[in-house]
Amino acid sequence: MISLLDSGAYLLRGTEIIPDNQEAASAILAKTGKSLSKEDAKKETIAYGILRDHNTSDNMEKLKIKFDKLTSHDITFVGIIQTARASGLTKFPVPYVLTNCHNSLCAVGGTINEDDHMFGLSCAKKYGGVYVPPHQAVIHQFAREMLAGGGKMILGSDSHTRYGALGTMAMGEGGPELVKQLLNQTYDINMPGVVAIYLKGAPVKGVGPQDVALAIIGAVFANGYVKNKVMEFVGPGVKSLSADFRIGVDVMTTETTCLSSIWQTDDEVKEFYEIHGRGGDYKELNPGEIAYYDGVVEIDLSAIRPMIAMPFHPSNTYTIEDLKANLDDILEDVEKRAKVSLGDKVDFSLRNKVVNGKFMVDQGIIAGCAGGGFENICAAADILKGNYIGSDKFTLSVYPASMPVYMELVRNGCAATIMETGAIIKTAFCGPCFGAGDTPANNAFSIRHSTRNFPNREGSKLQNGQISSVALMDARSIAATAANKGELTAATEFDGEFGKYKYFFDQKIYANRVFDSKGVADPEYPIHFGPNIKDWPAMVALTDNLVLRCVSEIHDPVTTTDELIPSGETSSFRSNPLGLAEFTLSRKDPEYVGRAKEIQKVEKAREAGEKLCDLFPEIHAVMQTIKKDFPDVHKTNTGFGSTIFAVKPGDGSAREQAASCQKVLGGWANIANEYATKRYRSNLINWGMLPFLIEAGELPFKNLDYIFIPCIRAAVETKAEVIKAYTVGTDGLKEFDLRLGDLTDEERQIILKGCLINYNRV
Repeated sequence: MISLLDSGAYLLRGTEIIPDNQEAASAILAKTGKSLSKEDAKKETIAYGILRDHNTSDNMEKLKIKFDKLTSHDITFVGIIQTARASGLTKFPVPYVLTNCHNSLCAVGGTINEDDHMFGLSCAKKYGGVYVPPHQAVIHQFAREMLAGGGKMILGSDSHTRYGALGTMAMGEGGPELVKQLLNQTYDINMPGVVAIYLKGAPVKGVGPQDVALAIIGAVFANGYVKNKVMEFVGPGVKSLSADFRIGVDVMTTETTCLSSIWQTDDEVKEFYEIHGRGGDYKELNPGEIAYYDGVVEIDLSAIRPMIAMPFHPSNTYTIEDLKANLDDILEDVEKRAKVSLGDKVDFSLRNKVVNGKFMVDQGIIAGCAGGGFENICAAADILKGNYIGSDKFTLSVYPASMPVYMELVRNGCAATIMETGAIIKTAFCGPCFGAGDTPANNAFSIRHSTRNFPNREGSKLQNGQISSVALMDARSIAATAANKGELTAATEFDGEFGKYKYFFDQKIYANRVFDSKGVADPEYPIHFGPNIKDWPAMVALTDNLVLRCVSEIHDPVTTTDELIPSGETSSFRSNPLGLAEFTLSRKDPEYVGRAKEIQKVEKAREAGEKLCDLFPEIHAVMQTIKKDFPDVHKTNTGFGSTIFAVKPGDGSAREQAASCQKVLGGWANIANEYATKRYRSNLINWGMLPFLIEAGELPFKNLDYIFIPCIRAAVETKAEVIKAYTVGTDGLKEFDLRLGDLTDEERQIILKGCLINYNRV
């Protein structure tokens, strides 16, 4: 089904893989009559060409990227624009689209969600942007329909910013990276590796894009095969997939921890652009005759079968057939894995979902940027036709990804077919993907064609004893399960026929409702500020030395951004830095906020020039221990703050608040064995936090210990590879090593200044 090459490889004429070994050069010469060095062949990938065209530096190993367009939604754009305003923003220099698909229910917090929307509309007018009102489209569907272009690059403040299937290299990053683009700065990265995702064959009936995506994620996530690399989809199997199918696979590439994705394009993609009235934005993209890739994932599409990603990660994958055949063993394993994250906070069980040997599901959801596409919903309608979901506890909700998609489903009758079954069709909304919509009952099991199934992504709250869980599946198998009234069923069991539905895009829907400034700013237009919209608090520059207290110690194999700062109802506070910070680690370590605030009090007193020895006896004792070996250390050259240790933090969302909330609570650093994503590490840096690395093994400190890092400012300035740190104990100092990893000169300056705002402030 899927195989990973254990070396790099050459791709000849887009169809033949030649592994990188001693015979490669002679094989290539024999087949093409050409000899090309590996370095030159690397330049023949689609990814290299797009990155070269957007690189503003003279060094293709150290890229400085300028994007063509930017996009954000309503739990990110307020903080981004506030940061940019504090840094001197006067006008959006590139098209910037503000969508409203996360807080669009306005269900909690009084007026604060709609205040955020009005903030966005007023800023689109003032700075020259585009504003997409609530319920019109989810962020990524609008980008596909209206923003993508062949050979272009888009940066979005949502991790699933992926439009590679349309020939657009797109990246999801934390808000500060968009701020840099708004201030005419660049996205700075080392030239990434490029991995070929080589497709052959064609999917069998009943297999959908989510099935292919989950099979890929299951094969590459744990081993890091594509981590921080570009996934380039090539091979003869691409032509067997419709544009919608490719889009459905592509959006899930985020869950592999890759940097971005790009696909070869053809007439299917050309037709997509023409349907949307943008034929001129199509560009044919193919690798060169001899292209070199840093790895190859080979996929036989005909061998893929309906998949399920069990709780609590998209990589926890099985075929539905295997799950049903080995129910008890697999469910026991899932429960054991879950205990690593859930601990003893709740009693989590899945084996009680087995009734008379059948696995029974409580809820189905088809939604958002992954599931809410036209073809997914049409296929679901075909499977559901003539059936009904029953009058018991099983429910099914369908969220078309945009109003134009919804309109076409109404016109072609698929919406009526679905509603006749007892299912509900709702407007474009991302809530089911992040825990803000269709929250199941306690101990319920939900199957969803959405992007993630982390703990709490379905809306449950461990701290209140609530737990439900989500498995990811394709819309087709969700529909088959619904037609079976909740009995887990693969779509390959459907013996009917799938219709051929042609999509007609109604451009008037957006033309009549979306505000588009056409890039013209109105500097005099007043910004709408609701009472919940707050400025970022002042942040100080990095001091010469640091005293950190470890206030949370997490030994889970991976810590998600959802665990660092929860989603769901907390999204309403994303425009209020201090208000949101109260939720930091609340579902993972409820004592974190109080502990962080305690050491933050010391730093605030230091900045105010107060006498620390009288106010904080414990800190006085720590400083006295340090002074025995470092007599020149004192409160005027030493900052005080918090850090956390996590084995591998940052998997998942691009949300910058996973870092900024720690910062506004006095965080100076994270210490980790590795960082799950570039996004999270970049967020730490942009908020002036040190992304420390420590070798895996026994920690030289424990939770609530004090850590002294002398000459840290000098170490950042001089690019020290190894940084000496000390655990402060009653018996003195115990030395250990930290590293910062690769940092650009700009990133070092941001850390030294204290944050990106300080770096840009005139």
